[in-house]
Amino acid sequence: MSAILDILASASFWAAALRIATPLMFGVLGALICERSGVLNLGIEGIFTAGAMAGWLAVHLGADLWTGVLAAALTGAVFGLLLALLTVPLGLSQHVAGIGVTLLATSLAYFTYRVVLPTASTPPRIEPFGPVRLPVLSDLPFLGPALFSQTPLTFLALTLFGLVAFVLYRTPLGLAIRAAGENPAAVEAQGLDVHLVRIGAVVTGSAVMALGGAFLTMSAFNAFFFEMTGGRGWICIALTVFASWRPGKALLGAILFGAFDAFQLRLQHEVAGAVPSQVFLMLPYLLSIAALCLVARRADYPKALMIPYVKGQR
Repeated sequence: MSAILDILASASFWAAALRIATPLMFGVLGALICERSGVLNLGIEGIFTAGAMAGWLAVHLGADLWTGVLAAALTGAVFGLLLALLTVPLGLSQHVAGIGVTLLATSLAYFTYRVVLPTASTPPRIEPFGPVRLPVLSDLPFLGPALFSQTPLTFLALTLFGLVAFVLYRTPLGLAIRAAGENPAAVEAQGLDVHLVRIGAVVTGSAVMALGGAFLTMSAFNAFFFEMTGGRGWICIALTVFASWRPGKALLGAILFGAFDAFQLRLQHEVAGAVPSQVFLMLPYLLSIAALCLVARRADYPKALMIPYVKGQR
């Protein structure tokens, strides 16, 4: 018990939890934007992979880090536009189209890697984002090393949560997005194009998702590896339900999963092989499933989620 308390009281533990949670923050926020408009984006795992590849490759070819971030976001937006065109005006199955986008994006990322680096036995390294020290804040006891010594992309993710929450609940645009996912006929009655609102939300959400992949190759690591996303996209889908499609709860869910993951890594070290490592690896996923089961039945989901809208329909 004392070992567990020591882990939880460590600033380095919470710093690691926030670092691990960062790609999930981008992913769950992007999924939330898409689903608030009424479109389920199951392409997130592929968009993660494509974003990771695009950002890393841009930097490897000579671009600066922020240009790499932009390349990742644009790549995500392109796949988001493809998904939106298939599911919004054409009304195709959001499940099938999303899985198709995941397969396409993942395969294109791996294909591009092999075309650009046909003979590379190990991925070339880049110089990733380093931790940023904020004046005064980084020097605070405990909070400084835990919260204010992160890389720029972590601060970007936290900023985007505040921005998206403001847009969704304090602006006419946010009202239109939420209404498109709840009562699209009311949106059309106000003279707005439901299809354009949904397409814009999916493209924007997919661009945000891709930043989660960019974090992996340009902040957490310094290269692109196959299967490096590790199913994080699917976790983000579950976290969106856990959060009841609310940005504040989505942020909390991402940090909780990051804490679970950081905790199992440190707990493995404490028991020193007494328990099989696979038990610890599945611990954060088991805890996430348990948390999801507790809240899923009471989740206030968007009423028009996954329901295609036909213009003029009442």
